[in-house]
Amino acid sequence: MKVDVLLGLQWGDEGKGKIVDVLTPQYDIIARFQGGPNAGHTLEFEGIKHVLHTIPSGIFREGVINLVGNGVVIDPVIFQKELEKLAPFKIDIKSRLLISKKAHLILPTHRLLDAASENAKGKNKIGSTLKGIGPTYMDKTGRNGLRVGDIFSPNFKEKYDSLVEKHVGILKHYEGFEYNLVELEGPWMEGIETLRQLPAVDSEHYLNAAIKSGKKILAEGAQGTMLDIDFGTYPFVTSSNTVTAGTCTGLGVAPNKIGKVIGIFKAYCTRVGSGPFPTELNDEVGELIRKEGHEFGATTGRPRRCGWIDIPQLKYAIMINGVTELSMMKADVLGCFESIKACTHYIINGEKVDYFPFDINDTEVTPVYEELPGWNCDLTQLTELDQAPKSLTDYVKYLEQKLEVPITVVSVGPDRKQTLTKEVPQVI
Repeated sequence: MKVDVLLGLQWGDEGKGKIVDVLTPQYDIIARFQGGPNAGHTLEFEGIKHVLHTIPSGIFREGVINLVGNGVVIDPVIFQKELEKLAPFKIDIKSRLLISKKAHLILPTHRLLDAASENAKGKNKIGSTLKGIGPTYMDKTGRNGLRVGDIFSPNFKEKYDSLVEKHVGILKHYEGFEYNLVELEGPWMEGIETLRQLPAVDSEHYLNAAIKSGKKILAEGAQGTMLDIDFGTYPFVTSSNTVTAGTCTGLGVAPNKIGKVIGIFKAYCTRVGSGPFPTELNDEVGELIRKEGHEFGATTGRPRRCGWIDIPQLKYAIMINGVTELSMMKADVLGCFESIKACTHYIINGEKVDYFPFDINDTEVTPVYEELPGWNCDLTQLTELDQAPKSLTDYVKYLEQKLEVPITVVSVGPDRKQTLTKEVPQVI
């Protein structure tokens, strides 16, 4: 048995949580492999909207194990709040949720360092969510970090105090930055006590034993490919590997154990925070997409920047990830347009190119568009793709031809029921 992977192909916010929730009944284990509470995976069913930050999106399905992998960074305060929000739904958390002992902890001082650093950048801010993600991954690579397994150690407090002392020393260099650490530490230590009550496992052993025994596993990514620390629009990126390769390092799964790679993308494109965005629409069209798509960050509440779909960018993401099938999200949002556009090329330094270049931060990029018929109707009541207007099915075929990967899911609303599937012919 192999591990299937589900991840975002744009700048995050593609709708990964919904599709994980929809697919979960097909799997035994859902495993988050990177990122932290900067993620906001939104699920909607039975009239209730849920936003998960650290807990995998399969948590609402009975009989499925949800594992937070070693590549994830955990803020005990946010984690405890997530658990409290789940309490009314009578989920047996201890039987459904496992935490990797090797997952790193976000300390209160990590959040302070994040805020101080971003504040010092002034107009050069990278758009951090200020959750302490970057400083935590820096301590991880600097071999200073605290891990979940450490909270069971008799000298945990010594380890914590030592790292905090180091952080406080760094914070002294940020002139005028004020904070109250004692105020932050109380809730954090409460969160640690909550973590101690949950099953912590050697997740790499657990998952490989599960693979060997024939269990079906889905690896859930956070953020999106264009925020990958290596392959995204650096330096306006996150601090982890959001691509398929991050599954191997974030869960302890060998490359030859990777199965299907499901890439999620919106029928248009969005981005939160700073950084390049070739197809961004700073006009009434972009504002209409934002309004119709409720494009505000699930974690930060920040308005998302909106634009038309970017085919060179998607082809790049598909290549990097080895995507085998696609899910197109938010097709319903474009239902207010008589015509829509797709970026097929860029003009860079007078040259027309169809690939994503090394650096578009300091280069003027002019998108080249093809105009396509819109569906200009409400899709939210559809139950089968066969019922969809021809202009929508034509758009799906157009993208499949351009991207050379089948689109197997089309989402027409936020609810798990508003998901249209398409059979892909089997190659014999």
